[in-house]
Amino acid sequence: MMATVPMTVAGLKKACSQCNLLELCLPFGMIDSDIHRLDELVGARRKIKRHQPLYRTGDLFEAIYAIRIGSFKTDVLLEDGREQVTGFQMTGEILGLDGISTELHSCNAIALEDSEVCVIPYAKLEELARVIEGLQHQFHKVMSREIVRDHGVMMLLGSMRAEERLAAFLLNMSQRFTARGFSASEFHLRMTREEIGSYLGLKLETVSRAFSRFQDEGLVAVQQKHIRILDNSRLKKLIQHQPSVR
Repeated sequence: MMATVPMTVAGLKKACSQCNLLELCLPFGMIDSDIHRLDELVGARRKIKRHQPLYRTGDLFEAIYAIRIGSFKTDVLLEDGREQVTGFQMTGEILGLDGISTELHSCNAIALEDSEVCVIPYAKLEELARVIEGLQHQFHKVMSREIVRDHGVMMLLGSMRAEERLAAFLLNMSQRFTARGFSASEFHLRMTREEIGSYLGLKLETVSRAFSRFQDEGLVAVQQKHIRILDNSRLKKLIQHQPSVR
């Protein structure tokens, strides 16, 4: 259920100051007078329990969502009934852009843990973006990053061997955790190995074998979903001639 939470300008600034990826927040870099106009735009938050959907394929597109707490996966249902994971999203990132072109969501967004999002009604965002130059620029920047990430994943799946794909995935997760102020070498993965395999285009058994080999070779230490990168440079060497996925 969606609950509206009144936010003052001071409250909005405080929320932004606590975000680990300020460059993805709509008020980033804006002057005080513009932030005043955003009060009503980002005025609702929604809590999503683990394994519950934020939205599903075919749902009417009405808003985009900034992840305030937690993490999500996006997936689509294939013709044979299997789910194909298309992405993993973390705190500070945006969900819902898939619905802009058709006004219907084209994928499912499922919480990987108890999460909370800021609801940003798209009609109001468009209206304000026409008059606030900084907001329009920031939104275009967010959309551009999504395009770059999608292209990177396509290159990854098309040109990398299994172990290279997993190495690229772990390094990408490391970079994203670092950007949020967490350790670059030790982190907890919220997704399952099966979900990682779906995202990377690999079978579960292949992902498990790659993790085991990395551990045997002293590249990482794995304890269930807890990952500790022991040799970052050797992981990078596995993919040094491949494009990176940001």
